Amino acid sequence: MHERDILHHTSDINNIFMSKHEKKQCPRCKKSFECKVGDIANCQCFGIAFTENEKAFIEERYHACLCRACLLELKQRDILFKEKYFHTK
Repeated sequence: MHERDILHHTSDINNIFMSKHEKKQCPRCKKSFECKVGDIANCQCFGIAFTENEKAFIEERYHACLCRACLLELKQRDILFKEKYFHTK
């Protein structure tokens, strides 16, 4: 393989990875959203911060990405508390 071919192939791989967007369904509300795993700074979840305990609860309860609306709702402590202690899976 020539150097030009290797660079072109590497560029193709990088473009595939960086533009990777996934259509997902939120396991909490069942709405569709786009996960931008290849462009995390523009993903719908970017900038929402959770404590380690909040992250642990969400990861234990939901085994897939949540939509931005659900993440923002869970940031409200009373909603997270109710869901954690009063809702069943």
